[in-house]
Amino acid sequence: MARIILVSGKGGVGKTTVAAATALASARRGYRTLVMSLDIAHSLADSFDLELGLFDQKRGLPTQVAERLDMQEIDVREEVERYWGDVYRYLALVFSTTGLSHVVAEELAIIPGMEDVIALLYLNQYVGQKDYDVIVLDCAPTGESLRFVSMPTTLEWYMRRLFKFERSVARVARPVMKAMADIPLPDDSYFAAIERLFRRLEGIEQVLVDPEVTSVRLVTNAEKMVVRETQRAYMYFSMYGMITDQVIINRLFPDSDGYFSQWAKTQARHAADITEYFRPVPVARLPLFADEVIGRDRLEEAALQLYGDSDPAQFYLKEPPYSFAKDNGGYRLELNLPFVHKEDIDVTREADELAVRVGSFKRHVSLPRTVARLKTGSARMDGAQLRIQFVEENV
Repeated sequence: MARIILVSGKGGVGKTTVAAATALASARRGYRTLVMSLDIAHSLADSFDLELGLFDQKRGLPTQVAERLDMQEIDVREEVERYWGDVYRYLALVFSTTGLSHVVAEELAIIPGMEDVIALLYLNQYVGQKDYDVIVLDCAPTGESLRFVSMPTTLEWYMRRLFKFERSVARVARPVMKAMADIPLPDDSYFAAIERLFRRLEGIEQVLVDPEVTSVRLVTNAEKMVVRETQRAYMYFSMYGMITDQVIINRLFPDSDGYFSQWAKTQARHAADITEYFRPVPVARLPLFADEVIGRDRLEEAALQLYGDSDPAQFYLKEPPYSFAKDNGGYRLELNLPFVHKEDIDVTREADELAVRVGSFKRHVSLPRTVARLKTGSARMDGAQLRIQFVEENV
């Protein structure tokens, strides 16, 4: 199976540069490599300094940029017709009935999340067909990255809990609503399209949380606001069951007695904090280069600084974010939630699922059958771990 590396972090920290450099280093090691942009505001082509038009994305298909290296920037409009045709046309029709022009309605029909689903479709396809040895994902800023990794869980929940009900209601209500007014309701082609999409996504969640396949690399800058965002991202990825195997501090000033000397001292202090905060996750450093890192030659220079002669596809850490263990006749779920206080956590249970909410993000943890039959007992924080007990009903 392909090795998958998600490069994520706050906007503007240099994720695209790190993703492109990682992909180049991987291809140089002999791996068939793809670097794919998940950000709707793509900049991979700019990073490689390709001679493309301002909005030319090669129709969203992979493009070779070096030996054994392809690049892909997803074209949402192109893909929406390819995969979401019936859904897209229905949504455009709904928006047009509100009085919007057809042009505006068609634009609004590309709803948030479509690009994530399309990227997941491609990822599942490439993994299944074994097209590449290494896939590097140039993620959108942290919030959108988390939406991407949580999308399979969200879709699965929708398909299990709501899909059949909505389909039945639409079938019953369609003739009634049509008789009352010209109000469009989705027909069977709409639901069939969603069902086909879901089938094509089956298995991708297991790929994303497989510690033998996928890991996250967080790019940060040695600045207080960015470090705080990186801490939150690390916690949220852990919550979704994903391993962060490296933190990369980008754009570090060299030691200097000149104008930027205070910046260098501030960065050195924050870099030391980052190393301590994220232990045992390895921390790598990239300097602020003398010129912008654009084009293959400069990206190769960044790759050499970042990886040297080592294998960029290796796992620097394989510690799973959560696990189940037997405990006094019951079971215990241990979930790594670094940087979180117990008052920030809300835990709820519904049948064979446990929902853990931290702030505005929620993670659904599917319980194994041996655990699902038990009732939820106590929950407590032990350092950076949330420990939840599952006990027999009579205990």
